Amino acid sequence: MAPAVPRPVDADADARIVPARHVGRWVATAGTFVLLAMVISSLTTNARWEWSIVWQYLTWPSVLNGLWGTVRLTLVAAVIGFGLGTVLALMRLSPSPLLRSVSWTYTWVFRSVPLILQLLLWYNLAYLYPTLSIGIPFGPEFLHFGTLDVIDKFGAAVLGLGLSQAAYSAEIVRAGILSVDQGQHEAAAALGLPRRRQQRRIILPQAMRTIVPTAVNEIIGLVKGTSVVYVLAYGELFYVVGVIYGRNQRVVPLLLVAGIWYLVLTTFITVIQYYVERHYAKGALRTLPPTPLQHARWTVGVAWTRLTGRPLPTGAPPSYLARSSAASNVLTRTRTRVSAGADGGRI
Repeated sequence: MAPAVPRPVDADADARIVPARHVGRWVATAGTFVLLAMVISSLTTNARWEWSIVWQYLTWPSVLNGLWGTVRLTLVAAVIGFGLGTVLALMRLSPSPLLRSVSWTYTWVFRSVPLILQLLLWYNLAYLYPTLSIGIPFGPEFLHFGTLDVIDKFGAAVLGLGLSQAAYSAEIVRAGILSVDQGQHEAAAALGLPRRRQQRRIILPQAMRTIVPTAVNEIIGLVKGTSVVYVLAYGELFYVVGVIYGRNQRVVPLLLVAGIWYLVLTTFITVIQYYVERHYAKGALRTLPPTPLQHARWTVGVAWTRLTGRPLPTGAPPSYLARSSAASNVLTRTRTRVSAGADGGRI
């Protein structure tokens, strides 16, 4: 008679699968939830916020005019600042000592002088130069016009904001160009392309991946920096809000109106930043990140797949396919099956 085969011992027969406990995460979540609840309760129960006044003045005609003044200042100053800043960055990288010196001096001066001082100087330019002219240096003048006819409040604000922004933009663009691998410069030169085309078609598109995030931060700062123009009594958002609460003494609600509109502007710029970064990521990523609409559609598709078992929407990336199958891929543990053999042994 064959000896009995010993029953295999399942070492994990009595083991239990215990999920990882993230105590710190739960404590942080609970604490954050309590703080958010306190903030929401304070905003909704404190009558001194005067939300009815906020909603009343949020679309007030003069406030909307001030908002348009802020948008107009930001657009013009950003175009001047980044256009001139790109030129200054290329001058700084030029082999010419004169161009490098001029670019460095410009950046040094305009980064050293406070913005409010620059605004006041440009606004009082007519005191130094009552008339401006166009002509040949140290030669005949062809055209004369009054300084106040050209540089009014808006002109002084645009010059102050734009020229100051150019100094910072020059360093941002220069840093982006320097971040491009030197081999790209050599490859562009080996193709026999003119230097201008090398910069426009090869170097700058690659540098934009570094330039865009910092440049958008500067533009957002420029949106908020337009509030400094109140010293010129120009009708931008902050100045208009200040005039209104100076009349009705509703200081906090009117400041909230300005804050909400600044939040809307910066949110809009942030959305644009996402799509610009996504555009310039084409040369660096094989699969572009999903847009917010794609992300929402695929997230809903994953949830619907888990509930109904239907296939995901077409075009969903592998990461969303993995999410849809995560619920079904549960770790299971089976015990060794034991049965009696014909000879009385166990197999």
